[in-house]
Amino acid sequence: MIGRTPTLLAAWLLLVGLAAQSTANAAGDAKHPQAVDWSFGGPFGTYDRSALRRGFQVYKEVCASCHGLNQIAFRNLAQPGGPEFSEAEVKAIAAEYEVTDGPDDYGDMFERPALPKDRLIEPYPNQKAARAANGGSYPPDLSLITKARSGGPDYIHALLTGYEDAPEGVEMRAGLYYNPYMPGGKIAMPAPLLEDLVEYGDGTSATVEQMSLDVTHFLNWTAEPELEARKKTGTMVLIYLTIFAGLLYFSMRRIWADQH
Repeated sequence: MIGRTPTLLAAWLLLVGLAAQSTANAAGDAKHPQAVDWSFGGPFGTYDRSALRRGFQVYKEVCASCHGLNQIAFRNLAQPGGPEFSEAEVKAIAAEYEVTDGPDDYGDMFERPALPKDRLIEPYPNQKAARAANGGSYPPDLSLITKARSGGPDYIHALLTGYEDAPEGVEMRAGLYYNPYMPGGKIAMPAPLLEDLVEYGDGTSATVEQMSLDVTHFLNWTAEPELEARKKTGTMVLIYLTIFAGLLYFSMRRIWADQH
């Protein structure tokens, strides 16, 4: 048994190595996204309110036809650290949608205009309906997408702007599109952004690049709505610890000075 241990260990290490290599190869199929200088990056980063508002518009007018945001309620759009729409604006946005509510006094369900307390409306009633409408593919919920994908916001931005013609020798079946940032290079979602697809109220030019930056900015907020508060708290803690360390240092020097 003792003599067989090294052999078993070697076999186990070989299997682990092969599995790791397989994973690395799968990840290596995709083009690495270029880093973007996001305003929310770094220890003191904050969200750009204008970008968040524009990003919500892109989500609402483009992405929401297929993708939900089931972790976000309309009232979250008014909270500090986010797009910070006014209460009146949030009520107006919510009122554009209808939700199923009930039962009423007669036991029946009914439709009513959405309220700020309601979550953003899902585009499909269930997953089967979503797959049926998208050729068998399921459009993922975008609430946490920048956390769920390796590369985070850089990856989402690269994917949205990375569609191109398939290189020679790469066969694409019907319903698939070439995107080098997708593992395997094939994706079921057609390019969602086209030049001037939306009309920004602040006059910003709606290029594919700009819309991608804005909606990615917004989706990072949906994944980390507490980002600014967390960074502010962290900064205050560091300041407190620095002052405390300084007081402790000078107190210890005075104590030891008395000993001499």
